Amino acid sequence: MRAARLLRMALLVQSSPGLTAPALARELEVSERTVIRDAQALRDAGIPVRAERGRAGGYHLAPGHRTRLTHLHPAEAETLYLGGLPTALADLGLAQAAGTARLKLAATLLPSLRAAAESSVRRFHLDAPAWFSEPSAPPLLQDLARAVRDDRTVRLSYARPAREGRPARTVDRLYEPYGLVLKAGVWYVVGRVPGQGAREAAWRTYRVERLTALEPGEPFTRVASFDLATHWRAEAERFARALLRTPVTLRLTPEGLRRLPGALGAASTEGLTPGPPGPDGRVTVTVPTESEDVAFDQLTSLGADAEVLAPPALRARFTVHARALAERYGTDL
Repeated sequence: MRAARLLRMALLVQSSPGLTAPALARELEVSERTVIRDAQALRDAGIPVRAERGRAGGYHLAPGHRTRLTHLHPAEAETLYLGGLPTALADLGLAQAAGTARLKLAATLLPSLRAAAESSVRRFHLDAPAWFSEPSAPPLLQDLARAVRDDRTVRLSYARPAREGRPARTVDRLYEPYGLVLKAGVWYVVGRVPGQGAREAAWRTYRVERLTALEPGEPFTRVASFDLATHWRAEAERFARALLRTPVTLRLTPEGLRRLPGALGAASTEGLTPGPPGPDGRVTVTVPTESEDVAFDQLTSLGADAEVLAPPALRARFTVHARALAERYGTDL
């Protein structure tokens, strides 16, 4: 464990000279004290890692020194071949470039490592799109990807769907595209609408397939601290919580409680604390849902293992549904 961490630290210092102790601690997921100890361990092993003070300080290797630790472990070679999703690369227009890169990588590997890397392609396939959906790249995706790679602003038109009584409409934005995310077969662009006058810059995420026009503009300067993965996780969690605006109270059998996360999803059931079971073994819980319509569709799958107690309108809807089922099947019972 420590040997792998020391190797990674040496490569980080070589590839990114000037990393500070706090930055290395974040990358290695250790304390700053551990970074200082590891730097001394590397020096003891003959790798001249130096800590320099000042604005241009941080950790550096001695001038002219390069580590000889860049050979690959078989598992590391395998991950390089699995690093790209075939569908995503095709959508971005990079399938041919990825194939050429794999050929170049294979030519530099030892025969044993080349066999390990190529075998991973035969054994693992990463398929991003969801089931029962025909994968297709949004028409403007490749143009948008070029703007992301070049740090170039775009003027885009976005078809905003009707929502909560608001009609569908098209909005135009000057936009700084920071990154693209493929989620369950759907492409999203994450970026920033620049501030104008008293209005501050605002982060916005758009579904790429809803873009109707895209015109490249001038280069922009990225916010250096922006991290796409961290931003996406936070936005996805916020979005999931924002959707859950309708509380529903249920009485569940033990089987219904077990199946509830599968019916409603993790966002609705995370941290769920059921009340004490009643004489019949059922428990009462209150869970957030997106709407009564969505809750009806989701909870129907639990059948008699779930009883809706509130809101009254949703309970009445299940009563009507149960009577219709009884009438439909009653003559055959």
